[in-house]
Amino acid sequence: MFDEKTVQCFLDNQLQLYPEKVAETYEEAENFLEECMAVVVDSVREVWEFFEEEGVDMEGADEEGILEADEVFEIGDGRYLIIEA
Repeated sequence: MFDEKTVQCFLDNQLQLYPEKVAETYEEAENFLEECMAVVVDSVREVWEFFEEEGVDMEGADEEGILEADEVFEIGDGRYLIIEA
């Protein structure tokens, strides 16, 4: 379900969301993403729409601020991984 770049992004950056690692291997990271129903979106706008649909209060937030949310990981190719923490 998640491509290699997405899984590796989470594996490398998981400490931005969690105080300690939740996955040590690629397979553990992939399983974790599947279990927590992580989402990959293709743009900043889709990150915004995701938070709106989830009912997250974004009053006063801008695009830069929303990308700084701990649960948003920039994959590096224009896509974003969102962890439903």
